[in-house]
Amino acid sequence: MKFVDEAFIDIAAGDGGNGCVSFRHEKYKEFGGPNGGDGGRGGHVFAVADPNLNTLVDFRYSRRHEAKRGEHGMGSDMFGAAGADITLKMPVGTIITDAETGEVLYELLTPGEVITIAKGGDGGFGNLRFKSAINRAPRQKTPGWPGEKKNLKLELKVLADVGLLGMPNAGKSTFITAVSNARPKIADYPFTTLHPNLGVVRVGPEQSFVVADIPGLIEGASEGAGLGHQFLRHLQRTRLLLHIVDLAPFDDAVDPVAQAKAIVNELKKYDQQLYNKPRWLVLNKLDMVPDDEREARVKDFVKRFKWKGPVFEISALTREGCESLIHAIFRHVQSEQRTENEPVEVDPRFAGDAPT
Repeated sequence: MKFVDEAFIDIAAGDGGNGCVSFRHEKYKEFGGPNGGDGGRGGHVFAVADPNLNTLVDFRYSRRHEAKRGEHGMGSDMFGAAGADITLKMPVGTIITDAETGEVLYELLTPGEVITIAKGGDGGFGNLRFKSAINRAPRQKTPGWPGEKKNLKLELKVLADVGLLGMPNAGKSTFITAVSNARPKIADYPFTTLHPNLGVVRVGPEQSFVVADIPGLIEGASEGAGLGHQFLRHLQRTRLLLHIVDLAPFDDAVDPVAQAKAIVNELKKYDQQLYNKPRWLVLNKLDMVPDDEREARVKDFVKRFKWKGPVFEISALTREGCESLIHAIFRHVQSEQRTENEPVEVDPRFAGDAPT
């Protein structure tokens, strides 16, 4: 299935039905009085977060979504039926924005979450509503109210705990295949990954985290080189970034340090907040480095890269070092989750005003 992470749609809730002017006409009922019913409300437009979806491709080819209008009121005190609602299924992590103003309206972050993105119009009043002691035969009625109409932009940011960052052919897809249930395309040429892949890493019973693999970056991505940085948005909700570096490139003229610095610069150009996220250095393809050269090559890279953070040495192909890395990641993710779930301390002077 084609991966689409951005789409524009037009939605229209149903208009309300019109009220009715009617009078009761029965034999031997001389003063029947008004009996015109109200119109039915128009249908609403809902959005639901569906965990089984991972792309917005359905909205790329189906842009217009309209709910049914309410039925008109009728005589004999009959109110019009409400218009049928419509529900749009969207992937978890979808951001719904007003396409005209750019204002973020909703975010679908919880599986099964349902929100109303357009309300149907109320039905109009029939003449039964206007009956009073001084107006025994009202002929007033009101039309139905129009439903809401919006032009929306849908943007998908996948929800993952850990994001993989690196040059094309650094071994990101091989790594996510080695540690998770994801099976992305793997080949010996760059840009085999054309869209984000998600994988669930099982650390133990009821212990897991989600990894996101995005297409590789190259120098000049912010100017559109390669696939650009259009997929970096999918790393904005992660708790940790793994910067995977190919320590044994095929071409001896390629400097891994220069490539790693280029990735960091592109990250900084794209989003300072993303650049400030916790980031670990993962040196990959050590199986292609002779044993007696590994330690010296790793030390040389770290020194020239001027890296002060955590460093992990792995071979995604042989799974060497992967086990200790995923356990360290799980501990970090778990500590981040605990921090996020800690109750906020409230000043006792304002405890009475604090929301429960």
